[in-house]
Amino acid sequence: MSGGCFDLMGRFLRDRRGNIAVIFALAAVPLLTAVGCAVDYTMATQIKAKLQSAADAASVGALAVGSPAYVAAGTMAGSGPVAAGVTDASNIFYANLRNVADYTNLHVTPTVTKTNSNITSQVTFSADMPTTFVKLIGINTIALSGSSQSVGSLPMYLDFYLLLDVSGSMGLPSTPTEAQRMQAINPDNFRQYPTGCTLACHFSPQNSACTDSGTQGYPTNNYCLGYAISRVSQSGYTGLLQTNNNNPMRKQLPNNIVSGLPNSLYNNLPTVANCPATGTDNCIQLRLDAVGYAVNQLFITANNSEKLPQQFRIGLYPFIRYLYSNYFPLTSSINGSSTNPSTINYAAANLASLLDTNTNANLGSGGTHIDTALSSTNTLISSVGNGSSYNNTLPYVFLITDGAQDPQVKGVPNGGWSGSNHATVINPATDCAPLKNRGIIVSVLYIPYQLISPVNASFAGDEDDYANNNIPNIPASLQGCASPGFFYTANTPADITAALNAMFNHALVNAHITN
Repeated sequence: MSGGCFDLMGRFLRDRRGNIAVIFALAAVPLLTAVGCAVDYTMATQIKAKLQSAADAASVGALAVGSPAYVAAGTMAGSGPVAAGVTDASNIFYANLRNVADYTNLHVTPTVTKTNSNITSQVTFSADMPTTFVKLIGINTIALSGSSQSVGSLPMYLDFYLLLDVSGSMGLPSTPTEAQRMQAINPDNFRQYPTGCTLACHFSPQNSACTDSGTQGYPTNNYCLGYAISRVSQSGYTGLLQTNNNNPMRKQLPNNIVSGLPNSLYNNLPTVANCPATGTDNCIQLRLDAVGYAVNQLFITANNSEKLPQQFRIGLYPFIRYLYSNYFPLTSSINGSSTNPSTINYAAANLASLLDTNTNANLGSGGTHIDTALSSTNTLISSVGNGSSYNNTLPYVFLITDGAQDPQVKGVPNGGWSGSNHATVINPATDCAPLKNRGIIVSVLYIPYQLISPVNASFAGDEDDYANNNIPNIPASLQGCASPGFFYTANTPADITAALNAMFNHALVNAHITN
């Protein structure tokens, strides 16, 4: 009996099968704690990801085009904090957390700062997540924190000074077809050019350029009619012509029209202020008409590209002998009507009305003084900013010309001629470098000078040959004037429009690269 008890006791002591329950009981607490930690920290990671996503949305959204920070920074005169951006970033952050819970003690700190033309937003956050399982080991909350930063570039505030050649050669018809229409109907300088005048046929006041006794194909009351004819119905003008009694092969205007020229044309025929298209019966398009149309298309491009109010200012500065600095100075109001005389759009459309008529003291008369225009513009631009604000604008000069420099001068009004009428070119080193040395980009649109044919060597000191021989020298001089990469050429009205838009878009890209 006693031996049996001892055997039973020995088997009990040797038996290890019950230890598994004991070990499991002892291990249960740390095992459950570990599992609870995994669950709590997984939840914490998910909540932090949602907070981080909200911070990212807030930092990026605060800099979005058109956002309160974007607009406010654009109107700031200098660098500094952007209060509107702080409010907006905070609103965006909380809006992205509407369906997120299980956190406490949330603190978010947005900052938005403008530095020159850059804007930076930063959103930092901190919060606590109450725990469920790790409370067993005394951890009641898990701290969550993070930040997000975004950097953006503000649009540049740019000023565009459009130097517009309105000298005689820019009064040429805009295409060969338009030139043929002008030649077929124009009586100006017929004795010198029996094939029809196309160059500088626009001296409308009575003067020695177009006299009934010496130059005209038929009586015009001593007026040059080229410009006037280009503004009226072509079929209407043809209908006015009658048989010339002295030369049945030629036509002439009736006496009652001649006595009242040029107003009698405008009073008796459908008339346009400008000619935006070629090949219409309404008018004959001159090169300045094509330029004016292209400038108005440039305004449309600028309006569509504007990201901030009054981001772009554009001014029109025609020149002949002088730069007409008050024709239409810099303005940010570039979306007006081309039929409203108070707008820059109207001023652009009607550039052809500025053609040299020897009456406008603001422009002077005679030749084409590109050098004077560039020098006057350098004086006109009082400061060169970096484009970071409305009061720190970055200037661009657009020179639009055929490039034929002509130093001759004619007194206004009806004065005598002086100086050489032999065409030459500008000197980039003296005429353009002063602008470029100040950090001003000079963009040049070359509208090639038209070869004069046939040449009348006996007329005006053989100015035709000098003009033709000068043409090969023009492109290099204008390219030397332009800032690197800013030289454009346009041969047709469509080319002019495309080139001006390309010049504008090039300026936008260049402004961001260099600033």
